[in-house]
Amino acid sequence: MDKKCRIMRRKPVAADKFYPADKFALLNQIETMTVSTKHKQQALALIVPHAGYVYSGAVAGKVISLVEITDTVLLLGPNHTGLGKLYSLMCSGIWETPLGNVNINQQLANMIVKGSKIIEEDRKAHIYEHCLEVELPFLQYYNPRLNIVPLVVADTQIKRLKEAAQNIANTLKAFSEQVLLVVSTDFSHYEPQEVAKEKDSAAIQAILNLEPEDLFYKVNTLNISMCGFAPVVMLLYICKELGVKKVELIDYQTSGRVSGDYSSVVGYAGIVIR
Repeated sequence: MDKKCRIMRRKPVAADKFYPADKFALLNQIETMTVSTKHKQQALALIVPHAGYVYSGAVAGKVISLVEITDTVLLLGPNHTGLGKLYSLMCSGIWETPLGNVNINQQLANMIVKGSKIIEEDRKAHIYEHCLEVELPFLQYYNPRLNIVPLVVADTQIKRLKEAAQNIANTLKAFSEQVLLVVSTDFSHYEPQEVAKEKDSAAIQAILNLEPEDLFYKVNTLNISMCGFAPVVMLLYICKELGVKKVELIDYQTSGRVSGDYSSVVGYAGIVIR
């Protein structure tokens, strides 16, 4: 049975909550959270946080500042709402942000859906989900030509995560353009500062070692409340298929830096994979 994609215009749901809804206020905030560099590097993938900009924007902005943002970005993130499929890919339409419209790359989206038995076309998971939306203004800031393929993952079974990752890797190998993968995740949630740092360090080390099974094991055995661990596991499998030269931790912070409350923090890591 052929899988067909439907067209829709997605309105922002995180504006005025996670970031300013006013275009110029948003641009001003982004400018304070990015770094200036003359020589941007090519990257295969980024891991960035998705909390409110006041808390995690400095980490996301720093990472995104350092690399060339390709015209096409494959966005992966966790499903916070419980809506939609286990692997929900919105494969046609437009995402609106205060900085303008972002088109979905329908060609690549259709290729991914058709190349997988478990990744499905679904828009329900995206309507109220914030984790991918909050990355868009940073990406648009550096590439106004941006188009995306948005995929939200609700699965926690490593066998299926590996299968979906291999499906995506095979599709990217067959796709004619360069694609940047951006995974949206926060790390430990509402733990004391030292506990969060210790747990997040274990998860980050597994990522730096490019070991998806180890990350999966540590998240489960150490009870790390990393909301996007599943798409990060997928990313590591994809990167192993596509070839990786370097994995680098750019920054790690917690919400305590802003709130001053170190008794209950959320962890944010920014990682570049080349």
